[in-house]
Amino acid sequence: MVNTKVTLSGIELDNPIIPASGTFGFGYEFAYLYDINMLGTFSFKGTTKDARFGNPTPRIAETASGMLNSVGLQNPGVEKVISEELPKLKSVFNKKVMANVSGFSVEDYAYTCEKLDSEEQIGWFEVNISCPNVHGGGLAFGTSAKNAEAVTKAVKKVTNKPVYIKLSPNVTDITEIAKACEAGGADGVSLINTLLGMRIDLKTKKPILANKMGGFSGSAIKPVALRMVYQVYDAVKIPIIGMGGISTAEDVIEMMLAGATAVQVGAANLVDPFACKHIIEDLPRVMEKYRINNLTDIIGGAHNG
Repeated sequence: MVNTKVTLSGIELDNPIIPASGTFGFGYEFAYLYDINMLGTFSFKGTTKDARFGNPTPRIAETASGMLNSVGLQNPGVEKVISEELPKLKSVFNKKVMANVSGFSVEDYAYTCEKLDSEEQIGWFEVNISCPNVHGGGLAFGTSAKNAEAVTKAVKKVTNKPVYIKLSPNVTDITEIAKACEAGGADGVSLINTLLGMRIDLKTKKPILANKMGGFSGSAIKPVALRMVYQVYDAVKIPIIGMGGISTAEDVIEMMLAGATAVQVGAANLVDPFACKHIIEDLPRVMEKYRINNLTDIIGGAHNG
């Protein structure tokens, strides 16, 4: 009998599978399809201090091996997340959830995390400093080691819950940003967020997205994600949540070998809402195929020898 359990900053997960923020709503939307308590946990929709309508449409475009999005952090704001979204989630999910938080200033990040800190169901914060789809926020923090460290310190001051910083791949050296987060007190890092990309409509000869550019995700980015997780694993001592192009149990194993303790599934949820369910159900078979008894034994295994 294989053991799929992993531990993320002191909290045990039944398996390492975590639907990524922005692809799973606030969870209860998927609870109509299957029992979401089978998940390790999930990262809920990116939450900001104030409500956001997001970017103008069109804000989704397909690509050959993935998709582009420029949704722009559409969410009801932290007050309504607390008063409306979390109570709905609690009725269908009995595990700790990961709170994904975004902001446009250091003060924004700290404010939102402090507001959410007293919510019992929140087990971890995932602080998104890497969204490429909003002007004046997100990416401005994720591409600067100094800013990344400042956000990390500010959030750590307002919560004792584990804080994971979500990193951008749109940088020259992602290890520099990861080390700055570690220096700021981060309990872990999540990577990678989407790559910046675009598509052009041949008929109109203009960018398809109203925002011109958006976040590129899907199976095509997995090699980049693996490379960056591998590099960050060597650079820091804090745990990593790996993501980028994950759609199968084999992908999960590969990401854990690169150095991830847990693995997020993003774009695959938008293609198949049962993607995480299928991965979890297939994980024991794949573990047996590759003679893996305990998943914790393989974390960073590709670095050995």
